[in-house]
Amino acid sequence: QVQLVESGGGLVQAGGSLRLSCAASGRAFSSYAMGWFRQAPGKEREFVAAINWSGDNTYYADSVKARFTISRDNAKNTVYLQMNSLKPEDTAVYSCAADHHGGGRPRLSESLSYEYWGQGTQVTVSS
Repeated sequence: QVQLVESGGGLVQAGGSLRLSCAASGRAFSSYAMGWFRQAPGKEREFVAAINWSGDNTYYADSVKARFTISRDNAKNTVYLQMNSLKPEDTAVYSCAADHHGGGRPRLSESLSYEYWGQGTQVTVSS
């Protein structure tokens, strides 16, 4: 079992930055691929970014590429999402997720690939 708790969300003006954290408890965090997803009101959950177990491979949605950076610290059992140049359309609840099986972007961009989910943290970007 893996428990995930997100933090770092909040209200920020357009063009600003936020850093989300996802702290994991439970065993073998370093063996899990991790992903960030978001869901805006009235919209389906969408993929944001993912990272493999070692941190060597990262994947991004086109809408956030070059603005967001996913990273992990396996010693701290934490994955991060650095979000820069935020836009109002980035407003959503952001959730992290853990996937024991790993894989490339096609698999890690699918929410059904993940076994464990956090409760989410709200990010609001004002114009």
